[in-house]
Amino acid sequence: MCGIVGIINTDRKLIDGNYIREAIRIQRERGNGLGGGFAVYGAYPENKDKYAFHIMYEGSQNNPYISMVEDYIRSRMVIYHSEQIPVYPNDRIPRGPYFKRYFLKPLAEFLAPEQTEEDYIVEVVMAINKMEGAFVVSSGKNMGVFKGMGYPEDIADYFRIEDYRGYMWIAHNRFPTNTPGWWGGAHPFTILDKAVVHNGEITSYGTNKRWLEMYGYYCMLQTDTEVISYIYDKLTRGDKLPPKDACYVMAPSLWEDIDRTGDEKKKNLRQIYGPAIVNGPFGIVLSHSNGAIVLNDRNKLRPVVCAKAGNTFYASSEECSIRLLSPDVDNLWSPRGGEPVIIDFSVEDTQELRGRKAQWSLW
Repeated sequence: MCGIVGIINTDRKLIDGNYIREAIRIQRERGNGLGGGFAVYGAYPENKDKYAFHIMYEGSQNNPYISMVEDYIRSRMVIYHSEQIPVYPNDRIPRGPYFKRYFLKPLAEFLAPEQTEEDYIVEVVMAINKMEGAFVVSSGKNMGVFKGMGYPEDIADYFRIEDYRGYMWIAHNRFPTNTPGWWGGAHPFTILDKAVVHNGEITSYGTNKRWLEMYGYYCMLQTDTEVISYIYDKLTRGDKLPPKDACYVMAPSLWEDIDRTGDEKKKNLRQIYGPAIVNGPFGIVLSHSNGAIVLNDRNKLRPVVCAKAGNTFYASSEECSIRLLSPDVDNLWSPRGGEPVIIDFSVEDTQELRGRKAQWSLW
């Protein structure tokens, strides 16, 4: 089940959260009230050069672990500003965990030789997630995640996401099957500027998790989807693979198809990154600060529909959400299994973007 929606404005035009709220609300039947969430990009222009940490603390603001987490953060980072994330309890969600946001920069003297600033941030996020009673919900620049237990429209009202404006939004309506329904287990899942919403089941979770732990990524949120954001970060940022190769690693061709075509590059990628293959039925929208990808498993066992209208791309598990947002779209198509749609903000010419859809269908 599960519902996913993405709105990507390649001209970086800002829109408020009402649009994404309504787009995911009409997919209510795809969830069961055990999780909903949103990621927004462009929400913090006044602090766009700082890492925006959204941290969920179990319990109330009297949680004794808050001071421990904040002491740790101060020992590793400069905190330019921190505040409680405003919430608006209602009869559907009367209470939830305590949320705070922090705008941070690393202390340069603590970076190890050849360690990048982003490597350092990942290290800090993993350390906090291992602490009792605290989880980093998002950690990218100029973006944030708002998620929790409830239907997505209820989560939207709880955080009042209409107060936030962004050039890219993704949303999720959860129907958990093999993993628990809880605030931290709601989608999106993130690391740095990457956020993913997912419809499906990751049967390779154990293998993926053990592989990621070899490189310092720890899955603490009790949900299989968490591995996807970490795998993509490892492949593209850590190993410098281009997005289309990273997508191929996650959803590769069958061995018999690779042998039939004799494609040495695909053969090498599958041999090197076998533990990073994401098995099981899935449809994902993965966003990052410079664009997004849309990807199905190679057998397309979960629905994903894409569309384009002017400078805006849409992705959804249901066409109805796209039609609600834009009744008249230029193009509407359903990507084939294992063939990613890659939206790259660095391609500013909309005519070139329009022409690249044909290339995407071949990747």
